[in-house]
Amino acid sequence: MNKFLLSLHVLAAIIAIGPVTVAASMFPATLRRALGDADAVDARITLRTLHRICRVYAGIGISVPVLGFATASGLGVLGDAWLITSIVLTGLAACVLALLILPGQDRALTEVTGSRGPSTTPLRPGRLAMLTGIFNLLWATVTVLMIIRPGSTTGV
Repeated sequence: MNKFLLSLHVLAAIIAIGPVTVAASMFPATLRRALGDADAVDARITLRTLHRICRVYAGIGISVPVLGFATASGLGVLGDAWLITSIVLTGLAACVLALLILPGQDRALTEVTGSRGPSTTPLRPGRLAMLTGIFNLLWATVTVLMIIRPGSTTGV
């Protein structure tokens, strides 16, 4: 059962986190194009698509820690330092995505598409790029910890 849960956990991570990472990384550059050209209809369509990918796959991504907890429980490693660190970093990545990146993308879409009046604070695509980089770095660190598992008795 542990191998099955681990396989589902890894598949969920690849299928859910990969698209969010790529779409969120593409969003700031596309936003710059949309802000730079008032007639950039393609850029606005792409922004909507990228944001939808981020939202949908973030929801699917909830399965990653759920399956991870089930796997860790089955393997008896819930108290290991590498896993606790991974859990904390995963929580931080989720917070960055849910509290900073997705609302920033929402605000950017609102301003670019003109569905509401102009916002009081100007858009900063660089800030979204920075947040996305932090999100990606957190996930890369979690991935390395999951592979190397420092202090693990199974070793690499």
